[in-house]
Amino acid sequence: VQLQASGGGLVQAGGSLRLSCVGSGFTLDYHAFGWFRQAPGKEREWVSCVNMNGDETAYSNSLRGRFTISRDIAGNTVYLQMDRLKPEDTAAYSCAAGSRIITSSVGVSSSYDHWGQGTLVTVSS
Repeated sequence: VQLQASGGGLVQAGGSLRLSCVGSGFTLDYHAFGWFRQAPGKEREWVSCVNMNGDETAYSNSLRGRFTISRDIAGNTVYLQMDRLKPEDTAAYSCAAGSRIITSSVGVSSSYDHWGQGTLVTVSS
């Protein structure tokens, strides 16, 4: 079971990045996927979630409108498009997958079964 996140990097404020998370080793079709982030010295924060069919999404209220989550089921890949980035978006972004995610638990770390390593996003002012 493996989740591999990529796409992080250094970007100026106002710019965009697209993160990718490729899953392997388990039946991804029955899993919802989420993105979380953790800034230095801060607690992990939920960012977004997409359901197993890719037709329902959820976002942290503070990020709605700037971030877009999507999934390519055939490619076992989940994306996080991040636009109009701000310095406060600087963090390590991690993807996670869970087979028992429900609406009330999308933002709860313990609801997710599998985690990938973080990819670092740095937004300069």
